[in-house]
Amino acid sequence: MSTACSFVAQRLLLPTLLSLVLLVVCVLSDDASTMPTQNMSNKERAELREESREMFYHAYQAYMQNAYPADELMPLSCKGRFRGVTPSRGDMDDILGNFSMTLVDTLDTLVLLGDFAEFEHAVKLVIRDVQFDSDIIVSVFETNIRMVGGLLSAHILAEYLQKQADVMHWYKGEMLEMARELGYRLLPAFNTTTGIPHARVNLRLGMKDPQLKKSRETCTACAGTILLEFAALSRLTGDPIFESRAHAAMDALWKLRHRGSDLMGTVLNVHSGDWVRRDSGVGAGIDSYYEYLFKSYVLLGDDKYLARFNRHYNAVMKYVSEGPVLLDVLMHRPHAKSRNFMDSLLAFWPGLQVLSGDLKPAVQTHEMLYQVMQMHTLIPEAWTVDFQIHWGQHHLRPEFIESTYFLYRATGDHHYLQVGKRALKALQKYAKVSCGYAAVSDIRTGKHDDRMDSFVLSETFKYLYLLFSEPADLIINVDEFVFTTEAHLLPLSIAQLGNSTFNFRQSDEHSVLDFMRTCPSSNKLFPEKVRKPLRNFITGSCPRTSSGKRLSALDFQASNSDHLRAVYDMGITMVSVGDRSQGKVRLFHSFYNAKSQEEGEMGLQFMQEMLELTKMQSMNQLAQLQVRNSQESWAKILLMAVAWAADDKQEDWLALMAGPSHFSPELLGDKYVEGEIVLAQPLRACDEQLENASVMSGKIVVAERGDCTFVSKARLAQKAGAKALIVCDNVSGSSGETQPMFAMSGDGNDDVSIPVVFMYSLEFAKLSAQMQRRPQLSVRIMQMVEFKRWQLAKEAHLNETAAAAAAASTMPKKKPEKEL
Repeated sequence: MSTACSFVAQRLLLPTLLSLVLLVVCVLSDDASTMPTQNMSNKERAELREESREMFYHAYQAYMQNAYPADELMPLSCKGRFRGVTPSRGDMDDILGNFSMTLVDTLDTLVLLGDFAEFEHAVKLVIRDVQFDSDIIVSVFETNIRMVGGLLSAHILAEYLQKQADVMHWYKGEMLEMARELGYRLLPAFNTTTGIPHARVNLRLGMKDPQLKKSRETCTACAGTILLEFAALSRLTGDPIFESRAHAAMDALWKLRHRGSDLMGTVLNVHSGDWVRRDSGVGAGIDSYYEYLFKSYVLLGDDKYLARFNRHYNAVMKYVSEGPVLLDVLMHRPHAKSRNFMDSLLAFWPGLQVLSGDLKPAVQTHEMLYQVMQMHTLIPEAWTVDFQIHWGQHHLRPEFIESTYFLYRATGDHHYLQVGKRALKALQKYAKVSCGYAAVSDIRTGKHDDRMDSFVLSETFKYLYLLFSEPADLIINVDEFVFTTEAHLLPLSIAQLGNSTFNFRQSDEHSVLDFMRTCPSSNKLFPEKVRKPLRNFITGSCPRTSSGKRLSALDFQASNSDHLRAVYDMGITMVSVGDRSQGKVRLFHSFYNAKSQEEGEMGLQFMQEMLELTKMQSMNQLAQLQVRNSQESWAKILLMAVAWAADDKQEDWLALMAGPSHFSPELLGDKYVEGEIVLAQPLRACDEQLENASVMSGKIVVAERGDCTFVSKARLAQKAGAKALIVCDNVSGSSGETQPMFAMSGDGNDDVSIPVVFMYSLEFAKLSAQMQRRPQLSVRIMQMVEFKRWQLAKEAHLNETAAAAAAASTMPKKKPEKEL
């Protein structure tokens, strides 16, 4: 084990050694011959550094000239976003507090850029204009990382500049006092049974706001991303309450882990401690909890956080990680995948792996992310396991660039400079507008969204600038600081301001093994060697040879190793579904990953045969087969059908696919619900009372997605006496043929007794056309398997008794009975 690796496994005591671990752990190869030859010239790197600086000022000046003192810039409207003035975006606006968030979030970036004059001017504006006594409900998590963290970092750097640059001698700690005041306004959120804070709090009224009376749920990341800022606040002010409350919240979260898997869920009840959502991964809802475990150890020297991080990390690498892919699992059933897509927030993970000393998987996952970016130009908000777009937004997030920066600092590999260059140029081409930088609402169309989050200035451009900078280009030594999740700088010397260190030998909570996770030897290990086998992970080809006889889909067995090798050679990859011991898999075909052109064609034929089996095999076999390729949607046992008779004789029936819900009763076996269909008024069905509630009794109601939760719409339809609810998508052009079907989630309350299904917009458009032609259209909601069963039974009957069927074709047929 390398010196740096062994050092990570012990307690970090000295800031100089800390910076060594953060930047050089387990990475430098002794074999200089493996260095890549396509190095970036110093001139090009300097040009990119200046371009990243210009990008920052283009956005910063647009905000200051057109939006300040608003919290955010709306780059398309070229005006500020004010809470209570600008049209509401619902829960998204909980980040806003009318406290000039973008400017506060950006202060330390100005220092890194060496712009002391603008930093001083901005600090004076903050002291003069920003106040927190507002009757506004805000996110505790976002207010902490953006506002408290921004104020603390700016205070620390202001005092640093007083000593090192002989400027700002007028500054007397005003921003530290502002951070203390804001911290006190967040403290009421911590008054819970568990000590885990509420997700939201009113800046003036605390938790006494009537809208917060039913506040119960928060996410793991929301509750677990407090300690760095609150510990720094306590140690800088001498007031221990902030650090004490944050430690208590972290301890409470740790006790809620699943003791068998060591995994955490994503949403929990702050009073009971019960898990509301048990999905476990490294992306949205949980990401920065892991980050703050490790960084709390680094910043505070508290051994228990290293032990906890290692326990969680080992669990993630065991259950969530599948090579470079990271897919959510269920914390209590870790072999069962809980979703078939990844979100962009997990892009922070390789950077955290670098900091913790595990370089190889960091390189692998980063390479996967880079290929996703190359495939789609910008990294989408979420993508499926076959790397197709799941959610097409791009919010100019910093996580991928952050990981790129840490990988470059750790390896010196110029590949990461080239990655950063590509990311920079993509932002310039697809996000830059005349008034700043605009998020992209759908990267497939390039349409912009009228938003520029504060993290674009505080993180995205900061990490780009740091990536292309040499240490000599910076006026501060970043190795002496820890970056918070919002990229604010907290000095390692904070550990010396308090005596809260913890020795694991004083507790039986952790064993010595929790502190002994090691990473592979770095000898002969250079990122290029790790990336090379993954170069065609998503697309690409390499010369191979044919393997002979083709395996048919009918003979295929997922438990047969020879069959697995054969389908792999045909360009088919597999992902386990549920408990791996049951042998259930999904199949994915990529022609270019096949062993040869001939094998690729065999693979395509194999997949087509699999699709035929879904039509020809018995329904019991069909229900256990889950197949997907680039041309077919995922067939699932609980896929629902919305069916209707094509004519008045009810001889021919048509069906459209729909998705189920987790919160409504399942229509198992031959069960179905049937009734006349009616549109909700208003269509979104989010008001307290539907305008046409009087005509809904005994009918199937249609409501559009948006403005409120799925389960809220269901409760409203149920209250009106509806038999069932169909929720149609509000995204134009969406279709189950091109996008994965999903099951709608509820809120944990089991009070919906009517079936609820979801239809994408193209499928619903077909149903809507039928409704216009037939105003009193009656539809049947049932399992798609049952509908197919009836269709196949009818076809078989017609084939066996063709003559009799021809004779009977002139007679009206009855509607298919339930037993069919």
